[in-house]
Amino acid sequence: MEKMETVERMEGFVMKRFVSIMLMIALFTTWTAPLAFAEGNGVQLAENVKSAILIERDTGEILYEKNSKEQLPPASMTKIMTMLLIMEALDEGKLKMDEKVRASEYAASMGGSQIFLEPGEEMTVKEMMQGIAIGSGNDASVAMAERIAGSEEAFVEMMNNKVKELGLKDTVFKNTTGLPVSDHYSTANDMAIMAKELLKYEDITKFTGMYEAYLRENTDNKFWLVNTNKLVRFYPGVDGLKTGFTKEALYCLTATAEKDGMRVIAVVFGAPTSKERNAQVTKMLDYAFNQYKAHPLFERNHVMGSVKIQKGAEKTVEVITSEPISLLTKKGETIDDVKQQIDVNKDLKAPIKKGDKIGMLTIEKNGKTLVKSPLVAKENVEEASWWKLFNRSFGMFTKTK
Repeated sequence: MEKMETVERMEGFVMKRFVSIMLMIALFTTWTAPLAFAEGNGVQLAENVKSAILIERDTGEILYEKNSKEQLPPASMTKIMTMLLIMEALDEGKLKMDEKVRASEYAASMGGSQIFLEPGEEMTVKEMMQGIAIGSGNDASVAMAERIAGSEEAFVEMMNNKVKELGLKDTVFKNTTGLPVSDHYSTANDMAIMAKELLKYEDITKFTGMYEAYLRENTDNKFWLVNTNKLVRFYPGVDGLKTGFTKEALYCLTATAEKDGMRVIAVVFGAPTSKERNAQVTKMLDYAFNQYKAHPLFERNHVMGSVKIQKGAEKTVEVITSEPISLLTKKGETIDDVKQQIDVNKDLKAPIKKGDKIGMLTIEKNGKTLVKSPLVAKENVEEASWWKLFNRSFGMFTKTK
């Protein structure tokens, strides 16, 4: 008991000496924040669609919007959330790309766009992802949902929980595919935020950016996949993300493109034809790249420092960015004296999981916040054993002697 009390006293001593990380760094730059939305300047970019939005990926800055919070059926753009949960599972080590996933009778029965899975057929996660991202396979979406959550219903619950986690107010999912069903809806604004989250996982564009691929190669059932997003082939820099179409939703698209270090996301709902859908998205992308410039600061997973952990098997954990960080300007505009502040929780206790939010990065100018982004733990930190804590504290006690 006396040993335990010694540990507690020494841990308290260590934590009293620990102060949260706080950095204020003046960045003398030529950066500025965008001053107005395109629509506010009288620019009309998506006239012949029900709703639309254009954002810069890193900052989330809205460059244009039209009816962006109108609740509408998203059709197969639903699969952006499906792919997001798959990429999260891969990132957390719950899935591996070479793992084989078995298609159930139910998954194989999905109509609409499909890769024609047979009941009991197995494909790797990589192949399933190709089927979803390139071919918009409803059967592959359900098979992956069942692998991750046990059933499509449980996976849909995960989807809606993620919606709440992202703070989205106008999205409800009823299935993993976007097949028509009542009370299944989203908005251009919400879809853009989901796409922004998905694009944190850079490997996703290795799938969504492919124009064509083959499944079941070297078999008699070789299946050719052609990307439903034709802009992947015809607009330089486009490498995703997802199309959608039903009679109710009409033609929809969430597209992303990167040029000169700036990535943007354009969303349209309810275009009358696929040609018109692509034309409206092209107009938005052209506007973004002609009018704006991004200034990258940090990539995702950039180490910003380290923080002490109470009672951890490791004494510290590295603090990293949770997403790419940039500043955005209208071309030709300048400001200076941008300040960066890093605030990290000073009361962190083990266990800590990889990806846990443990701080916040804020970039501001004259008190106005330009960027606010969570900082996360780079690795897991397990709780230290009693014996390890005692030895650690005893060692510090001996040094003070």
